[in-house]
Amino acid sequence: MRFTSETSSAGVTERLFHLDEIPGVLWTPEGATGTRPLVLVGHGGGRHKKAPDTMDLAHRFVTEGGYAVVAVDVPGHGDRPTHPEYDRLATRNQARVEAGEDPGPLIAEFHALVARRTVPEWRAALDAVQALPDVGRGPVGYWGVSLGCGLGVPFVAAEPRVRAAVLGLGGGSASAEAASRITVPVEFLLQWDDERVPRAASLALYDALASAEKTLHANPGKHGDLPAFELDGSLRFFGRHLN
Repeated sequence: MRFTSETSSAGVTERLFHLDEIPGVLWTPEGATGTRPLVLVGHGGGRHKKAPDTMDLAHRFVTEGGYAVVAVDVPGHGDRPTHPEYDRLATRNQARVEAGEDPGPLIAEFHALVARRTVPEWRAALDAVQALPDVGRGPVGYWGVSLGCGLGVPFVAAEPRVRAAVLGLGGGSASAEAASRITVPVEFLLQWDDERVPRAASLALYDALASAEKTLHANPGKHGDLPAFELDGSLRFFGRHLN
C-alpha cells in the first residue's frame, strides 16, 4: 500500500493510495489515533472513488460517526485503465436495452462478472487499511447502491468482517443467490419508480437476504432520485451496529 497524497480540511484527513494497481482513498478524522469502525463505500456505475456523492457520504461518516471510510475505483472507472472486455459487454448490453430488452437481468449479469474481480480486491483493501494504526481491526460496515449494490452483495456475502450493510437500487437472480448467504443486518433502499431496476427484481433481492434483521426503505422516484435524508438513516443504522 503506497500513499500518494494527504490533505486535511474541516476535520477530515484524506489520503490517496495505490494498492498494487488499485487506486483508492481513505478518509479519517483529523488527528485520529487508535482503532475505529471502518465503512467501505462502493461507488455507482460511471462514477469513481471521489465522486461528489461518495465524498459527501464519507465526510458525514467521518465527522458525525468518527468512522474511517475507504473507497476504491472499480475496474474501468476513475483512475483505472479502460477494460476492453467490460466495455464490450456494456456496449452490447446498451444495444440490447435499446432494442427493447429488460435492462435488469443484463445489469445483474454484468455486475456478477465484475464482482469476481472486485471482491478479492476489496478484501485486500480492508487488509491494508486495517493494518494502519489510526484505523485498526474494528468493526466493518459496507454502503453501496446501484453498481455498489451489484458488487456489494457478493462482497458482503464473502467477507465475515462486515457486520452491517446498506444496499439498494439493485436486483437480479445472480445477486439473489449471493444475498441468500448474507445474515448480517441490512438496510435496503428502493426507488419505487426505478426505470433501470424493475421493482419486482429489487423486492426479490430484499426477500432473498437471509438476515434476521433487515429493513426496506422505499421512496417514490426514479433510479437517481434517492432522497438525501436516507443518509441520515444510514448514519443511525451504522451507529446501532458498528459503535
